[in-house]
Parts: sequence; C-alpha cells; structure tokens
Amino acid sequence: MGFKILHESSGRLRVHAMQHRMSFAEADTLLYYLKHIDGVGHVTVHEDTCDAIIEYKCGRSAVVNALSAFTYETANVPAEFIKNSGRELSAEYRDKIIGKVCVKFIRDLYFPAWINAAIAVVKSFKYIGKGLNSIFHKKVEVSILDAAAISVSILRGDFSTAGSVMFLLDIGDMLEEWTHKRTVNDLANTMSLNVEKVWLVSGDSEVLVKRDDVKAGDEIVVHMGSVIPFDGIVTNGEAMVNQASMTGESVPVKKSEGITVYAGTVVEEGEVTFKVTKTGGNSRYESIVKMIEETEKLKSGVESQAEHLADRLVPYTLIGAPLVYLFTRNVTKALSVLMVDFSCALKLAMPVSVLSAIREASDYDITVKGGKFLEAVADADTIVLDKTGTLTKAEPVVRNVISFNGMSEDELLRIAACLEEHFPHSIANAVVNAAKARDLRHDEMHSKVNYIVAHGISTTIMNTGEKAIIGSFHFVFEDEHTAIPDGMEERFKNIPDDCSRLYLAVGGSLAAVICIEDPLRPEVKSVIRELKKVGIRNVVMMTGDNKKTAAAIATKAGVDTYYAEVLPEDKAKFVEEEKAKGHKVIMIGDGINDSPALSAADCGVAISNGAEIAREIADVTISASDLHQIVVLKELSNLLMARIKRHYRFIVGFNSGLIALGVAGVIQPATSALLHNTSTLLIGLRSTSDLLTDEDDGR
Repeated sequence: MGFKILHESSGRLRVHAMQHRMSFAEADTLLYYLKHIDGVGHVTVHEDTCDAIIEYKCGRSAVVNALSAFTYETANVPAEFIKNSGRELSAEYRDKIIGKVCVKFIRDLYFPAWINAAIAVVKSFKYIGKGLNSIFHKKVEVSILDAAAISVSILRGDFSTAGSVMFLLDIGDMLEEWTHKRTVNDLANTMSLNVEKVWLVSGDSEVLVKRDDVKAGDEIVVHMGSVIPFDGIVTNGEAMVNQASMTGESVPVKKSEGITVYAGTVVEEGEVTFKVTKTGGNSRYESIVKMIEETEKLKSGVESQAEHLADRLVPYTLIGAPLVYLFTRNVTKALSVLMVDFSCALKLAMPVSVLSAIREASDYDITVKGGKFLEAVADADTIVLDKTGTLTKAEPVVRNVISFNGMSEDELLRIAACLEEHFPHSIANAVVNAAKARDLRHDEMHSKVNYIVAHGISTTIMNTGEKAIIGSFHFVFEDEHTAIPDGMEERFKNIPDDCSRLYLAVGGSLAAVICIEDPLRPEVKSVIRELKKVGIRNVVMMTGDNKKTAAAIATKAGVDTYYAEVLPEDKAKFVEEEKAKGHKVIMIGDGINDSPALSAADCGVAISNGAEIAREIADVTISASDLHQIVVLKELSNLLMARIKRHYRFIVGFNSGLIALGVAGVIQPATSALLHNTSTLLIGLRSTSDLLTDEDDGR
C-alpha cells in the first residue's frame, strides 16, 4: 500500500492513498489505524478522494513509517467500529439531498406549470395530514402552521409558493434526521464497550484472556470496579451493579446467583462469576442508541427552553393571522403572518447545534453523553483534578522496591503484581508493568482478593496462610495496624519524599515499600493557563497521596488550591460544598475512588485509560494522551452556547421583521414564506458546521 504526500505543514500531513477507489470500510480501516498511532491527534479520511489529513505531535518520521507499513489486510480494526462508523449513512443522506435539489431544479425548469401544480397538490396531502393529526390529538404544533400555510397557498392557486415551502421543509427534515442519526451513531460507537481482556474461570483458577476468545457458556469473573463485558447469568458471588448506562437507574442493583447481568453495567461492590449467554456487542450498542434517542435528561437547558418556546409560540401565530385580517380586512397581510413562524427554525437549529457539537467533540476523542453536560462545562468556573493518572502521567513507573523483611526485590514485586493485576489503575498498572519488564511470572498465589476503595487490597497467601495487604499508608498502618520490623525504622524514615508510595505487608509486618515515580504531565502548566483564559477561576487538585508529594506536584502544576490524603467521600463532599456556594464544578479523575466525586459534579470527566467504573459514571470521557482536551472541551462548550444564543436572537429578530414587513404590505406572503424557509434551512446548515474551526463562531 503506497501513499503520496500532497501537502505538509508543522504537525500536519495531507496524504493520498495510491488506489483508484476507496470503499467505506477501507476508509474506516485507515482512519482507525491512523488514530491509533502514538502521538497522532485529529485524523480525517475522505473516501471520495482517497485522501487523509493527519495532525500529529510525534515526529514526522513516525507517521511516515506507520503509513509505509500500512495494509488493509494486516490492520487490526474491531468489526463493530466499521459496522457502526456512520460513514455510509452520511454518504446516503448527502446523495439524497443532492438528488432532491436536482429534481426540484429540473422540475421547475422544464415541467409545465400544470404538472408542477398537480405535484404540489399531491405532496400537500402529507403535510395537511400531519396538521389534521395534531388537531385530532389536541396538540397545537408547528405541523398545523405548515398545513395551514400550504393549504392557503394551494387554495389561492399559488402552487409555486406551496411547492417551495414543501421543498424547504423536506430538506430541513432530511438535514435534521441526517445530523441526528450521524451524531447518535458516533456517540454510541464511542460509548460502546472497550474491554480487551477478561478473567476466565479455568478449573480452580482465573486466567486473563482476550475478550474475543470468550464463547457462550464460558464462566467469567468480574471484580469490583470493573465492567461486565457480556450478558450472562450469575453462577457464584454477590455484587451491587450500577446499571445506569442501560436503564438510567441511579441506585445499584443487587445481583446474586441465578440473576441476569448485562454487558456494559459496572460492579460497584462485591464480585460475581457468571455464565456468558451472549458474546456479541450489538445488544449493548443498540441499548445505548435507544438511551440517547429517548432520554430527555441529556438535553441542555437552553435546548429544552428553545423547544418549549417554539411550542408556546405556535398558538400566537395561529391567533395572529385572523387578528391581522380582522383589523386590516386584507387577506394577503393575514397570510404573511401565517407564512412565518418561529418554531421551525428554533426546533431545527438548537438540537442540531447540540448534536453537531457532540459529534465534533468525538472527532477530538472526547465522548460527551448529552447536551446538558456541554452546557454545564460552559457555565463551569471550578475544576477539581485528581492527581494520579490525571495531572501526572497516565503511565507511572516503579522507581525501586525497598525490602523490609529480607525477601528479594523481585519476589516482593512478584507478590505485589499478583495482587494489583486484579484492580487496574495507573498505580496498579505500574506495578504489573514493572514485574513484566523484569520477566517475573506471578501465577495466582493467593485466595480471593478483596478491594477496599481508596485504601488497598487484602488477601491470603495460599502456601503460607499469611494475610497480605497492599495499599496506602492509612490503610496499611492505621486501619490494619501493620508493624515496621525491628531495626528498620531508620530505613523507613529515609524513603524519598518525591515519590508516591505503595505499602506491602505480609503477616502483619511491613514487607516492602514500592516507590512509584509519577511525573507531572508536561502539558499541565499550559493547560491550567489556558483554562483560566476560557473562564475557569479556580483549579483544585485533590489526592490521597501524602502531603509532601502533593505539595511538590501542586507547586509544579500551578493549581490554585490542593488537598492531600483525602478519601473518596472527601472529594465528593468538596464538590457538593462548592456547588452549594453557587459554583459550577467539573471533576476530572480516572480511578474507582474518584467515582463519588464524578457523580456529584455538574460534569464528571473521566480519563479513558482509567477504571471502567469511572468511565461509566462520568458524563464525559477524554483520551489519556493529552490534557489539552479539557481546554478543547471548555472552548467547544463556550462556543456552542454562544452559537445557540446568537441563533436564538437571529431567529426571533429575522422572523419578527418578516411578519412586520408582511403586515405592512411591503412583502408578499410568498416572499415571506420563501425568506423564512430559506433562513431556516441556512441556519440548519450553519448549525452543522464545526465550532472550533469556524472563524464566525469566535475562532
């Protein structure tokens, strides 16, 4: 597979695939491949021209080498990504709109007037039927206005105006349907399951296997804080499961033996073993689509207000037309009122603007679960940031292992990795990766593992029967009353302050302190500066880490305030207190212990490589590659709210002007209808444009 560089600038390449034609599946395959190159950001692939635009922060050679190695056959792309990409859907609607415009142009240019009149009459039945249906169900909706305007035009013999009105209504409906389906499709695709490996029951032990290797009938173990990857029936254990992503229930549901569990739900407490009944992801995908399409709670406040206002204005328009006739005795002036309504533009522009913004956010690897969260981000003045895995790098590393019981560093690391692999978090991943780097095998050497949120892990070593715990200072020393071995007090005092610490105890005695180097992300200082520019007044860091480490990170990052050695409930309490003071709060985190605060915030933002429960509970998910996405999210939200308010002012002002001109007799009803519907169509089209690249929207 060959590529030709068509154009390049700093951090950006436009390349052409050396092939005659590119199918939708090939375009999606190339898109997925390019987006998963380390250091590559925004990617666009055009199947019609076989071109790709790549924005990157890594070296140019890395992108070029990746392109050189690309083939459609070897690219490993999930089948669901291609199936649910929406590329074919967009092409379908684009062709429909182009076809409808061409048919309209040819008909007006070449068809006799009587044929166009007959077509207008036949087409009017659909709109008149909708209006009558609204009246039958005692609903005063915009369909009544459309039916009245079209009916009056036909009765007056003005078939051209009736045809134009119906054409513009058709195009508007098609654009709204296209944008809605595409956005729902994109959003559902990004929200679909992202579980790569699962714990498979094999005899008396658990084996970590690829998700794709699991078959119906296999038994899977899901630990606390993890996503249930398949539909199934519980065979052992008991757990409280968060099903909000599927049913909208805010309270966890108890699951025990014989009860069905569903893919995409999250184990909040406990642990379950279940037999897989369905391995496909379609049930999960379809349920998300249904949730997005049906739920009203995801709409933004301004979006809902616009829709309610649109419905309230319909009766005034219906009353306005006869009143104008009563005072002027002029049918033409009365029709000018009927030909113009606010509802159509308001109901089209506001939802399309929100859906388009959510779709645009997904282009930057930002998953937003509803318009209300973009509004919350736009209004936010306070951001609370977790330290580990958020302000610090997503991949902390083990600096060293300090032994306190005479065992070798490798043996202690082996035990720690065996425990930590069950509850992945950035710190846990660091321990597991360190063991892997030293080629240390850590087959299951313990009994059931218990996880205590924000504290640590507890289990029993099988060959010795000794209790083993690993976790924070508070958990190991204050809760579990672990003792420091005699003669090791000085070594304990000399542990470096500039690293995070993980304490491992065996048999009630400290066995090791694992020093985790968790460097600050290089972009943090610039991100905080940029957040201040886009409306954030207070940046707060909260961490369960020790005060010395927290102080060092806070100083380097440049946050306004920091809190150390906090528990999950402390984070949530702080968020609630800030909200009580009238502040709008964004919480950003990646761990199980961040979940209460993510739920409490006006908008909870999770890091994509963090704990599954954090991603499920959060309202927004950003990728772990670059914290500048927080700034992008804030800018996008600000621009969306500005666009909605600007469109609202324009719609009210422009349509009021049309009504005034019609009543004054300056313009005819046909002209009013044409200008009204044309402006509605243009606003709808304008609402679909990208906010972050549109100069008229503030960029």
